Amino acid sequence: MKKMMLIVVALSMLFVAACSSGTAETKKEEITVYTALEDDMIPTYLESFKEKYPDIEVNIVRDSTGVITAKLLAEKDNPKADAVWGLAATSLLVADQEGMLEGYAPEGIERVGDAYKGDGETPHWVGIDAWMTGISVNTVEMEEMGLDIPQSYEDLLDPQYKDLIVMPNPASSGTGFLTVSALMQTMGEEEAWDYMDNLHKNIGMYTHSGSKPAKLAGQGEYPIGISFGYRGITQAEKGEPIKTIFPEEGSGWDLEANALVKKDNMKPAAKKFLDWAISDEAMKEYSENFAITTVPTDKPVPEGFPENPTEQLIENDFNWAAENRDMILDQWTKKYDGKSAPEE
Repeated sequence: MKKMMLIVVALSMLFVAACSSGTAETKKEEITVYTALEDDMIPTYLESFKEKYPDIEVNIVRDSTGVITAKLLAEKDNPKADAVWGLAATSLLVADQEGMLEGYAPEGIERVGDAYKGDGETPHWVGIDAWMTGISVNTVEMEEMGLDIPQSYEDLLDPQYKDLIVMPNPASSGTGFLTVSALMQTMGEEEAWDYMDNLHKNIGMYTHSGSKPAKLAGQGEYPIGISFGYRGITQAEKGEPIKTIFPEEGSGWDLEANALVKKDNMKPAAKKFLDWAISDEAMKEYSENFAITTVPTDKPVPEGFPENPTEQLIENDFNWAAENRDMILDQWTKKYDGKSAPEE
């Protein structure tokens, strides 16, 4: 009997050990990644990461640029994110000014142009692609209403467009902020505020998403949407009566960029994620949606973008935009927020 009991105990211990070993082998590393990338892009982008690192579980927290930026800053003393992926470089610069980012040079960093990453051998942020302001117009609605198709920012002030334009709120949308920042950098602050006072007369609504104006234009709810170029172009590819105009004065732009969050327990898996995020596999996927990637690919410029998209970009001072962000948003909100859509 005693011998039988010993056998049972031994078998039980072997079973527990086997179960423990199996749990250890299958347990995944987990990282939390904050992003402002578009919802419909993320699953496709992540496919190659999951193939390469099946044992790393990526918990994505996705929201608009303004919300993700505010969330990062609110968590300054107790960071929840391990890495940031595809957030506006101007937002990352704000976080960096608060000492929230850790310098990291991802594998292959030398392939990224100097204009698309932070300074030094271990930059605090690295860009992946550039997105720019476009004007999405519903050609059917414009014709039915007898409206001219605008070709410039100046054209948008025409009284024929009163209450017919929708654009993103810069406090919540990266596209909104880069558009307002571009106006201020190209016109000068005083003239830009005068311009926006006049543009406000033609605005029907400010949205909280950079893609929403193009979507609303495609649906015919508003004939004109100041949006980001990619969205209008993809909607046209799907058969919507949308034409994307890149303004004659040049387009505001920003970089979707990545960073390692500074915290006590920085995870090796977060660095692996940032390595992958500038890999050839990732850049190939980014190039499906953006005319400019920070590591060149062999993919032609998507139809609908300017032939040489870099020539469309204004001369952009990211540091100025980051340093003046709070001032710009405070004043913009006081002047124009009355036409903003309700928070979703």
